[in-house]
Amino acid sequence: MYTVGELLRQWRHRRRLSQLDLAIAADVSARHVSLVETGKSNPSADMILRLAGQLDVPLRERNRLLLAAGFAPRYAERPLDGEALSAAWDAIARVLQAHEPFPALVIDRRWNIVMTNRAIEPFLADVAPDLLRPPINMVRLGLDPRGLAPRIVNLAEVRSLLRTRISRQLAAAPDPELTALYDELLAPGFDDASHPIESEVAIPMIFRFGGREIRLFSTTTSFGTPLDITLDEVAVESYYPADAESAAYFTRSDAETRSAAG
Repeated sequence: MYTVGELLRQWRHRRRLSQLDLAIAADVSARHVSLVETGKSNPSADMILRLAGQLDVPLRERNRLLLAAGFAPRYAERPLDGEALSAAWDAIARVLQAHEPFPALVIDRRWNIVMTNRAIEPFLADVAPDLLRPPINMVRLGLDPRGLAPRIVNLAEVRSLLRTRISRQLAAAPDPELTALYDELLAPGFDDASHPIESEVAIPMIFRFGGREIRLFSTTTSFGTPLDITLDEVAVESYYPADAESAAYFTRSDAETRSAAG
């Protein structure tokens, strides 16, 4: 079991900061940072959180730092659809609904789908039932041959995009389960290794439906200043049409759906 000083040093190395860099950012002396990391000084809970804040340590790991120093955790982890986070849940639901007729969904830190809007449903029509049993993993759903993979025209580029994003995520905050997912579906060795991603926004996902190609690009939105672990670890993936023909597909489908409902 690591001490709080050892954990802080690991996070400092992960962020590629010197003790002086961290000390200046946290407005403490470099000597104090050194004493904390070597265990010669016992930091207060506030000092731990100050250093963790400058190191951009996720809330879950900040609790781990506090526990290592003998303090109680500061950050709760409550279900997103529970009463305590009902306002946040409602806000996210409104964001997803407002994005219609274009697809949007919410994922957690391991890329499990938490919530979707109605525009996602047509994409799941031919997916194997076992891939749709909760928790539905977005990466597995997209890359499995029984999932969306047969419909994705530029699958190699999409896999490279996911590899880039998850590699960056793991570098920022290691996670054993996410590492296992990466090793299973994204580890180097696939035949798409020669497809570098220059810009995530510039690389569309191209789907083929009924002989028609639909081009989408995505943006990711997260809570700005969460104080709950659950909110800290969820993100909204919103998809936008990359051309007029793709936009027309969604607006036409939405109009037909509303007409049928009426």
